[in-house]
Amino acid sequence: MLSPTLLVLALVVFYPLVAAVRESFYESGQRLDADGFVVEGEWFAGLANYAGVAQERFINAALNTTLFTVVTVSLEVVLGMAMALVMRRAFRGRAFLRASILVPWAVPTAVAGLMWKWIFQADGVANALLGTQILWTADGPWAKLAVIVADTWKTAPFVGLLVLAGLQIIPAEVYEAARVDGATPWQTFRRVTLPLVKPALLVAVLFRLMDALRVFDLPYVLVGPRKQSVETLSGLIWDEATRVHYGPASAYGTALFVYIAVIAFVFVKLLGADLLSDVRERRLSGRREGNARVA
Repeated sequence: MLSPTLLVLALVVFYPLVAAVRESFYESGQRLDADGFVVEGEWFAGLANYAGVAQERFINAALNTTLFTVVTVSLEVVLGMAMALVMRRAFRGRAFLRASILVPWAVPTAVAGLMWKWIFQADGVANALLGTQILWTADGPWAKLAVIVADTWKTAPFVGLLVLAGLQIIPAEVYEAARVDGATPWQTFRRVTLPLVKPALLVAVLFRLMDALRVFDLPYVLVGPRKQSVETLSGLIWDEATRVHYGPASAYGTALFVYIAVIAFVFVKLLGADLLSDVRERRLSGRREGNARVA
């Protein structure tokens, strides 16, 4: 029953991955053979392509990617949680508010990048509101901030949507019991809402971590290619591939794959264990309740 799915996965995931890893050990182009003639083709290069991982440009791209991921995911979790709490409340116009909040997430990334590029122009809306003349889309710290703001605006609703799904399955009786016990709104959030919405929140964080670590399109459209301050690992891979440096590009892609895999493994290992223990505890409590009713 699973063979069709496994076959598709092998064709679209496993084969390209193996091909990229294999390509990372080869170089292509022109070189001189043993007789001094120019030959063109492909030859085994060993770990030569991976030497670029220790170079300054790769390290800079890795630091940019890590900084972008940590800052944007942190901001999106906070804003997404706030959005979910607001969207969960019952009030007139709630449907319109939900649709308005989810609009940024529905906008294609390239379109969002062009819109924010217009906002962050030297004579754009951002400088007009702030009364400054900052070159937001030039290469520098302000370009980092522009990319972070644009990505947070676009993706925070995605986190809010996943958290909202987790909030909606929390029974109302739990909040009624908290009110009866005299819990303050902060105590209710910290001791009731946050623990019960934790599974949905961790899933949202995991999705955003993997997505942010391979970001490419937003910095490319908003700031431009080959900008040192916002060049990510995916941007570096794209640049090497467009220059027909397929060996280094494959080596960098393999390194990015390993980086994302390690982050995901550590995340699931550290925080997924709590989820599994919660599931086991719920199953045990359910069995105890069932045995008590039978008795």
